[in-house]
Amino acid sequence: MEKLKRTWFTKFLIWRVKHISERQFIYILSILVGFTSGVGAVILKNLTHFYQHLLEGKLVNDYHQAFLFIFPLIGLILVYLVIKFVIRHKVNHGIPSTLHAISQHKGIIRKYQMFGSLLTAPLTVGFGGSVGLEGPTVATGAAISSNIARMFHMNQTNRNLLIGCAAAGALSSIFKAPIAAIIFAIEVFSLDLTIASMLPLLLASISAIITSYFFFGDDVLLPFKIEDTFKLGDVPFFILLGIIAGLTSIYFTEVYDRIQKFFDKIGSPIKRLFIGGIGIGILVYFIPPLYGEGFDVINSLVQGNPEKVLRNNIFELDLTNVWMVVILLIGLVLFKIIASALTFGAGGVGGIFAPVLFMGSIMGNCFAKIINNIGIFGTKVSESNFTLVGMAGLMAGVLHAPLTAIFLIAEVTGGYDLFIPLMITAAISYSITKYVQPHSVYNMELGRRGDLITHDKDHAVLTLMDIDKVIEDNFAIIHPEMSLGDMVHNAVVKSNRNIFPVVDKDDNTLLGVILLDDIRAIMFNQKLYNEVFATDVMHTPPEIIELEKDKMTEIMRKFQDSGAWNLPVIKNGSYIGFISKSKLLTAYRRKLINFTK
Repeated sequence: MEKLKRTWFTKFLIWRVKHISERQFIYILSILVGFTSGVGAVILKNLTHFYQHLLEGKLVNDYHQAFLFIFPLIGLILVYLVIKFVIRHKVNHGIPSTLHAISQHKGIIRKYQMFGSLLTAPLTVGFGGSVGLEGPTVATGAAISSNIARMFHMNQTNRNLLIGCAAAGALSSIFKAPIAAIIFAIEVFSLDLTIASMLPLLLASISAIITSYFFFGDDVLLPFKIEDTFKLGDVPFFILLGIIAGLTSIYFTEVYDRIQKFFDKIGSPIKRLFIGGIGIGILVYFIPPLYGEGFDVINSLVQGNPEKVLRNNIFELDLTNVWMVVILLIGLVLFKIIASALTFGAGGVGGIFAPVLFMGSIMGNCFAKIINNIGIFGTKVSESNFTLVGMAGLMAGVLHAPLTAIFLIAEVTGGYDLFIPLMITAAISYSITKYVQPHSVYNMELGRRGDLITHDKDHAVLTLMDIDKVIEDNFAIIHPEMSLGDMVHNAVVKSNRNIFPVVDKDDNTLLGVILLDDIRAIMFNQKLYNEVFATDVMHTPPEIIELEKDKMTEIMRKFQDSGAWNLPVIKNGSYIGFISKSKLLTAYRRKLINFTK
């Protein structure tokens, strides 16, 4: 039966090559990828809402709010058990894992990732983990698209394009914002904006949003409608909001990074689970709005009902006092990222897109409340508008995606009335954050390691190159105790190279190199054959390439600075071969051709 299926699929592949061009087939696959991303979003949302309704509706409302303390820990334990005994592999969730697959694994994502997030993300968020579902939706769609591309023998360039299509499809289906979804795929995944990439992204985005309408109807995640018009006099306040958004973005990134580093130092996953689970449980118990994604909080703020969000505060503070409301809202901004980072550190599966929107909306709303009540400006601003623009400001700063932020808010509000303030705030926030934090939360770790794909085409091509494929090991090795005669008879005569590595015989350590020019003047003088030794003529190479440390960009820099045509390569201190500039440039040219097709 299996052989019959394989024969049928082989026949289809042959038929496809004969009758459908590569570009046409990419268009077909992009529609399929958009549909699968939309279905993935539906499954993730419905499962999460089922868990939340089951827990909040029965246990919290009917019994006691103290259950909020234990729910996140239970959810994280269930996630741990599912990963350990059902999936049996580490679930790489969220957009950073997808970016890592593109830069380090040529867009190849293992099959179990297609369902890993589907099983674990709803448990994390549904039981109170303070993260979002957008990242897992992208990761699920990316895994499916990667394996579809592999099944149909797509090259690396088209594989990466289909992964970008999955990202666009995921965002389009979740927010019903197809244009912002396309921009998101281009900004975050560093896809080239060409006709070859634009049409597949468009088809995937359309396919996903149609799938979303089919399952969810006209329901939207953020049902906003702009009621207050933009006033030119508000421009200084939007500029100030942009500055505040930039500073908040830096706070978000720093807190997230430090908490992740703290958990990375804890070796035991059980310890991480309980430390993070108890931490998030305490936060959710004292601050219930931190439970789950928080889109109900955002909607309440836009509708002008912050009291609805804060009425369950355990201290039963007076919400008729506007300054008490402001203090509580500031607390939500400060503690949301702590709750999200604890969820991730404990082993939860989710994304940071929703926490960014959550914090941005509260930040904007809180800022407007301060302006309206401080009594020194003599003017009133629209709290709903500043809530919306605040989301764009924080998204631009934290995600380093200003265009996505502008168009997402413009699309979900159903118009472009806020386009000018969105542009002002997003541009300022992005500029401030970019100056302090060169890389977004999505790619800070990849950026530090030099593994990040960027819109810099040279850097992107170098990042995608495989170092192992340009290493040559057919060099005649010389040992330090060898005499000139030994070198001539055992190395020079037997090699067609003009460079020879000097390697320790015992531990294979590279001690230096000898060029043919170094011994040319004496190699025919037999009187010196037993008097001159390798240690007398060897010298230190101008640069050494460390395989476990140096990336292609650093290797290219070493060739440029040293002016050498061959540089030795070591791994864990041991000599393994050489890289030649000519072979490196040839490999670069081939990769560039494939990259720009």
